[in-house]
This record gives sequence, C-alpha cells and structure tokens, in this order.
Amino acid sequence: MAYETDSNIVARDETIDLISSDKVEGTVVYNREGEKLGTISNFMVGKRNGRVEYAVLSFGGLFGMGERNYPLPWDVLTYDTDQGGYVVDLDKNRLEGAPSYERGSDPSYDRTYGEQVYGYYGVPY
Repeated sequence: MAYETDSNIVARDETIDLISSDKVEGTVVYNREGEKLGTISNFMVGKRNGRVEYAVLSFGGLFGMGERNYPLPWDVLTYDTDQGGYVVDLDKNRLEGAPSYERGSDPSYDRTYGEQVYGYYGVPY
C-alpha cells in the first residue's frame, strides 16, 4: 500500500527501516540452525516511549490447543531477509523453559515481569 505526497510515493506498510505491525504479526521465528520455533502473534509497545518491548511468540500445541505465548525482548530478534523471518539465538529446549503463558491469561507486563523475561534472555531491562 502506498499514498502520494507532493513529490513521491511513500510506502505505508514497509520501508527500508520500518514495517507495519500487521506485516510483523504471523511472521515466522527461526533459531540459528534454521529450525522454525513459532510465529509472532503480536508485540507489546511502550505507551509512553513508543518503543517495541516484546515480540510475543506463539509456540507449541496442536491446532491451537496447548499453544503458549512466549514474550521475547524485541532486541533478541534479528530479521533475516533470506528466510523471510526473524531469527533468535535459542533452541526449542531453552525456549520451552522461558517465561510463558497460555492464551487468555496474559501477564501484567509490569517491571518485575519485564526483569524476569529480559533476565532469562540475558539482556538488560
């Protein structure tokens, strides 16, 4: 999608440095070995600073049953244009032990929870 300005056409859903939220949701997340871990179900944005804090990864289950959500600090993800998805330095065993929750029982995402999630991935909160 694009719209016209005075002198050019500007992309609304993706540029060289920006991407719209609807294009991120559903994007596959891989580990460094190329194994699919899950997909981005949504992301959490700070109301005051406007910064993406977490990408919520949906992983596990069968046909949506038993699927869990794993908040990943946004900074642990790298976009890989060759794979057309995000890459994170995790294997499935490490991911399974990460802070997570069932759909419909979202955590508070307060400072204590943030420190727990960021600490698990070894990045400063």
